Amino acid sequence: MKRILVTGGAGFIGSHLCAKLLECGNKVICLDNLFTGSVENIKPLLGDKNFKFFEHDITEEYQDEVDEIYNLACPASPPHYQYNAIKTLKTSVLGIINMLELAKACKAKILQASTSEVYGDPQIHPQSESYTGNVNPVGPRSCYDEGKRCAETFMREYRRQENIDTKIVRIFNTYGPNMAINDGRVVSNFIIQALRNEDITIYGDGLQTRSFCYIDDLIEGLIKMMESPAIGPINLGNPSERSILDLARLVIKLTSSNSKITYKPLPKDDPMRRQPDIKLAEKELGWRPKTDIEQGLVKTIEYFKERL
Repeated sequence: MKRILVTGGAGFIGSHLCAKLLECGNKVICLDNLFTGSVENIKPLLGDKNFKFFEHDITEEYQDEVDEIYNLACPASPPHYQYNAIKTLKTSVLGIINMLELAKACKAKILQASTSEVYGDPQIHPQSESYTGNVNPVGPRSCYDEGKRCAETFMREYRRQENIDTKIVRIFNTYGPNMAINDGRVVSNFIIQALRNEDITIYGDGLQTRSFCYIDDLIEGLIKMMESPAIGPINLGNPSERSILDLARLVIKLTSSNSKITYKPLPKDDPMRRQPDIKLAEKELGWRPKTDIEQGLVKTIEYFKERL
C-alpha cells in the first residue's frame, strides 16, 4: 500500500484519479484549495478510511510522508485561470517548488500535470514532445501557458541537480463527469447550452480543431506514467481531431436539443489546431485512448443532466 498525495484532488481530473488510486489499494491524501475543485466531487470517497482530504493551497508549504505525488493543482480553463492571473502563476511556480521540496524530503516520485498549452498556437501539426512551442509570453493566456512551462523547467532541474524522480505529462483536452457547470471549456459549455436549449456559442468560425480525450483513458495514462521508468515529457490525449463546429453539431444531436449555433469573435492567442502526437506514449507506456467521442459524450451528458 503506497501513500499517495494528489494536489488539486477535488477537481475534475484529480477526483477521478483519487478514486482510481483508492480502488487500486492505496492510501490517498487529497489537497485542494477549492477554487475550482469541489467537495461534491470527492464526496463518495470521504467515508473511505484510506482517504484524507485537506483544504490547502499549494503556494503554501506542505509537509507529510508520501511515496508518490501527482501535482494537478491549477485552474485549467481560461475563465478560471484568467480570473486572477498572478494567482495562477503562483500556483504553477510556487506550487511546483513546494511539491518538489516535499518529494526531495520524502524521496518520493513526483508527476507534474503539464498541458498541451505549452505548445501555444502551434506551427507544426500534430504536436510532438520535441516541439518547443509558439507561446506569447505577455498574452491573455500566458499566466497559464508560461506558468506550466516554468513548472516543467523546475521539474527537469530538480531531477538533474537534486536527483528527484520526476515525470512530466502534457495533457490535451479532456472531458467527462465531474466537470464543473461553470468550467468554461468547450465540451461542458456546449452540453449545458444544449440541455437548456440555449444558443450554442462558437468563438471564431468553428473550423479550429481540438482532440478530446475521455477522463477514464487519461487516468489510465497518468497511472501508467507514474509506474513506468519514463521521465517525459509525454503527451496524453486522444489523437482523433475534429472541428469545434462538428463538436457542436454532435452535442445537439446527442442531446436532441433545439439549440441554434451562434458565432462570436475568436479570443486572442486561441490555438487554431490542437492534436497530440502520442507515439511516445504508445512506445513508453503502452497507452492509447479507447473511448470513442460519442460514447464519452453520452456519459458526460448524463452526468450534466443529473446536475441540472
